[in-house]
Formats: sequence, C-alpha cells, structure tokens
Amino acid sequence: MGLDPDLDRIPPHLLEATSPAEAVLSFNAAIIEATQASACAFKLNLAFYEVLGPDGWDVLLATCRMISTGTIIIADAKRGDIGNSARFYARAVFERLNVDACTVAPYMGRDSVDPFLQFPGKAAFVLCRTSNPGSKDFQERDAEGEKLYMSVARKVTKWVAEAPGEGGLVVGATNETALATIREDCPTLPFLIPGVGAQGGDAAAVIRAAGTETGPVIVNSSRKILYAASGYDFADAASKEAENLRITLESGLRKVF
Repeated sequence: MGLDPDLDRIPPHLLEATSPAEAVLSFNAAIIEATQASACAFKLNLAFYEVLGPDGWDVLLATCRMISTGTIIIADAKRGDIGNSARFYARAVFERLNVDACTVAPYMGRDSVDPFLQFPGKAAFVLCRTSNPGSKDFQERDAEGEKLYMSVARKVTKWVAEAPGEGGLVVGATNETALATIREDCPTLPFLIPGVGAQGGDAAAVIRAAGTETGPVIVNSSRKILYAASGYDFADAASKEAENLRITLESGLRKVF
C-alpha cells in the first residue's frame, strides 16, 4: 500500500479545519486502518512528506507508528549519493525513521548503494527497470551485449551476497517481458513492483511474470487505492480497492503454483 498523500487530492473536508500536516495525518490514519488487513507492507514516498516542510519529518514518524508491528515499512526515498553521504542517508532512514527498507538509485555505483546494505534485518531495493515512461532513456541501452537494467540486476545480486543486510530490485509492472527476464536471472531476489493501478500495470500479469516459490514479491499500488473516492467515504472505497487487489494477487499465485 503506497502512502503518497497529495494535498491537492485528499478529501477537502480533511483540510477545512486543520493544518496541512494534521490533514495528512488524519488521511494516513484512516487509510492505514482501512487497508492494513489487505496489505503486507506500506511504502511511504518521502517527497510527499518533505513538501510539508519542517512538519514533514514529524508526520513521517507519526505515520510509521500507526502501522502495526510486523507490517513492512518501506521508505521510497530513491537515495543515490556518493558513499560518504550515502552513509548518513542510510542512517537517517534505518536508525532515525526506523523503517525496514529503502529504495536506492544505483547510477553512482556500488559505493552509493553499499551503505544501505550494511544493516542486518534491513533492505535496500535498488532501482532496476522502473515503470515510468522515461525509463527507456537509460535502462534499455545496451551494455556489453545486454540491457543496462540486466547489468544492474546482476551487480545487485553480487552486492547483496557480500553484505550483512538484505537487498532487492525495484522492477516496474508495466513491462511484463522485462519483469520475467529479470526474475529468470535473479530467482531469489525480492522484487518491489510499482506501477499497478494508475500507471497501467496489470496485477495478474505481474504474478505470471515474477511469482515464484523462491523470490518474494511486494506489489505496490498507491493512487488507485488512495484516491478511490474523494468524499467522506474515501477510507471505505480504499479498503475495497485494496482488498480487490489482494484477491487478484492471491488468485494469480494459485494459478502459478
């Protein structure tokens, strides 16, 4: 479940008598309560909290505390700086925010990813083949006879094997062929799969391409669930959308296995 609270899209009644930060907290609390039974994880895109200014970090911390123990919390931060800076980014999300996983960009190489792999029990999901249209600009380029995203996938497999922490790949739902190819080459790596819902990814196709007994899959949906309704019934509508997605994914798994 993606928790990306857009102030321009959350129900107007939440904004009427509160500050933006309080409105986001109320929205998140209702969404978490409504969808928690259907979700194995919550992914918080940090941009939607940073835009709140000084209150953003407090809202992040409060939101994480609302999520039940045992449910995975992912900081969708897409960090990717040089090693010295990456150490502090990693400490911020894993020690201060205390989330379970963080998304990381690999463009600057191993030293920008490795600090996120040094925390036992925590995970770095490395951007591999993403779901946005611009992914083709670089990720589809040839690199020594293969697509660049495949080179990234193999590098990450090696880095994870040599690190005390856990790691996986961010692989978008909008290209079933690429998803299947990466899964074949990386049969045990966890995948974080965005793009189902508003971006057009098909949940059943995702399971056909990446669902295996050895490779964990976390399928993320944000806008389609969050903004299923804009009135007082927004949480009920979100609950129904989340449960529908859960049923679709479980049905797909039964067909695969």
